[in-house]
Amino acid sequence: MDEADRARLLSGSHHDPHALLGAHPGPDGVTFRALRPFAHKVSVVVDGCHTPLHSEGDGLFSAVLPLDTVPEYTLLVSYDDAEYEVHDPYRFLPALGEFDLHLIGEGRHEELWRALGTEPMVHQGVTGTRFTVWAPNAQGVRVAGDFTYWDGTAFPMRSLGSSGVWELFLPGIGEGRRYKFEITTRYGARFLKSDPMARCTEVPPATASVVTASHHEWSDGEWMTHRADRPAHEAPFSVYEVHLPSWRPGLTYRELAEQLPAYVKDLGFTHVELMPVAEHPFGGSWGYQVTGYYAPTARLGTPDDFKHLVDRLHQAGIGVIMDWVPAHFPRDDWALARFDGYPLYEPGDTRRAEHPDWGTFEFDLGRREVRNFLVANAVYWCEEFHIDGLRVDAVASMLYLDYSREPGQWTPNEHGGREDLDAVRFLQEMNATLYRRVPGVVTIAEESTDWGGVTSPTDRGGLGFGLKWNMGWMHDSLGYMSKDPVHRRYHHNEMTFSMVYAYSENYVLPISHDEVVHGKQALVSKMPGDWWQQRANHRAYLGFMWAHPGKQLLFMGQEFAQGAEWSEGHGPDWWLLDPAYGAEADHRGVRDLVRDLNSVYREAPALWERDSDPGGFRWVVVDAAEDNVFAFLRFAADGAPLLAVSNFSPVVRHDYGLRVPEGFPAWEEVLNTDAARYGGSGALGPGPVRVGADGSCVRLTVPPLATVWLRPV
Repeated sequence: MDEADRARLLSGSHHDPHALLGAHPGPDGVTFRALRPFAHKVSVVVDGCHTPLHSEGDGLFSAVLPLDTVPEYTLLVSYDDAEYEVHDPYRFLPALGEFDLHLIGEGRHEELWRALGTEPMVHQGVTGTRFTVWAPNAQGVRVAGDFTYWDGTAFPMRSLGSSGVWELFLPGIGEGRRYKFEITTRYGARFLKSDPMARCTEVPPATASVVTASHHEWSDGEWMTHRADRPAHEAPFSVYEVHLPSWRPGLTYRELAEQLPAYVKDLGFTHVELMPVAEHPFGGSWGYQVTGYYAPTARLGTPDDFKHLVDRLHQAGIGVIMDWVPAHFPRDDWALARFDGYPLYEPGDTRRAEHPDWGTFEFDLGRREVRNFLVANAVYWCEEFHIDGLRVDAVASMLYLDYSREPGQWTPNEHGGREDLDAVRFLQEMNATLYRRVPGVVTIAEESTDWGGVTSPTDRGGLGFGLKWNMGWMHDSLGYMSKDPVHRRYHHNEMTFSMVYAYSENYVLPISHDEVVHGKQALVSKMPGDWWQQRANHRAYLGFMWAHPGKQLLFMGQEFAQGAEWSEGHGPDWWLLDPAYGAEADHRGVRDLVRDLNSVYREAPALWERDSDPGGFRWVVVDAAEDNVFAFLRFAADGAPLLAVSNFSPVVRHDYGLRVPEGFPAWEEVLNTDAARYGGSGALGPGPVRVGADGSCVRLTVPPLATVWLRPV
């Protein structure tokens, strides 16, 4: 062997080890060469005959056999403690096709997980695993794992042309084996990296990737068949946000599957939203600093275990939304950061690469392979795990070049503006691809600015999301509710301003985890007054929220008025629902209200059918600041009305006149947050409310700190 080739091979910097190792015909016969560090002896086995290879030192063994062609053969490798007959990885052709490489080069491989990473397979009649990784700046890449004692010397990978992809088929390696890629940079530095495309990982803080294959058989056919029957913005859509590791601490995916679907179904939510499930090294990040974009966190089980949870939720009639984090990734040296020794997934300009708020790297969305990595990831979760929607985190931080940056810390775009045009193109591509491939999917933007067209179609220049979190409504309404009722008259517009822009996008009204941590207090604790008034405010606010145009999202624990902030360490305070605590009129009453809100909501098209149509809403009382009263009508597509009245003062409003549509002589209460069974005062009794002589006005008693819904009898 040429000395230069030998040195490069042994140092892990050779681009084509298959040209040196394996079997190669020549004028004197077939040369066999194997690289087996720590082996005492290696023999070639052909038709049962063993021929020893000669040691060349440094774990290299070779011999020339007088053969005309390369035969079928195996290697017999002897170590101190055992002898193994194995297939030679260097006798196999590439297990990745030219079309895959072409799509990867174009940045258009929409099923990238089928091409990169690991794939257990039968190749040329032999069972093993294909290893592939994109590392275009590497001088060499090797596979290291628990099957090599984490030494990569024996298994250098080959570079597949100019694609930047490295490949190796390892016979006999199957599911459950742990591995990493050993990267050698252009300057000779060497380090281990976890697989960016790993579909399974070790349980953190361990960081190895794990070979896996799915064996889950889905049972959600009915759900998947009808998922696309109605678009999300025209359907009932109330979401229970969950942090899986702390919802019931200690439960696995499969144990959660026995409890979470039943709980959510009982409360009547249409969907759950799971805070990030993708693998992350630090639990305290709640999953928002992702290192394993293609792997569900191993803390709770295997990928198939997570599929089982999704399957059970679907069987219970509950959609599954997953938080997705394409805005940034952590700097851990074993993961994506400077993956092949150079900025690869992150921009080369450190000013652009480093996120100033979170100490993380941003993705280089101007690089087609990086966009492909993320777009395919969105498709992967929806197609492989039957996820019904992605809530995209921190969209605003992606859209603006100057996000959290001072002058001089950012460079304007080609037009001199602050918009990140690469991020815009990425989001458009992601949404367009996902909606084209996955019927019934919905994407939801967490976008906190006034960027126009977030939920407009991409062919009209919009970003293409299905829904957007209404951060303005959340901030304004919580600001209003935190005021003492005597001061709310001065903040009346904070509850009405949302209707100025309510139809500019398709909105979700979010009371998320972000609003109940870091000193912001739990929802009920934001409310003024004594404990009774806090709960009354809490209930009235939920009634107002469920009636307001837009979809609803409520974070776990808020459905029963947990008073303490959420902590990922112990999750919701379930003990508050224990009858021994006397919870019936307190926390259980609030949970009963949430159940009834969802029940009435789902059965009342007026509350969801025209969420994005201005004709589906009409103010009845908009300027009663002195009374702290708001009243409005919602209309279904067929014109059927529902009247919502909120009184955010602790004073009963007797004989309160409200103008209603003509033609409906009597109205009945369908929901009252002040009902005694919820812990209220029961100020408004049962029975219909009749319209006055003029045919268009009802007069009713409006309970204190309460929301009442009425509909025609």
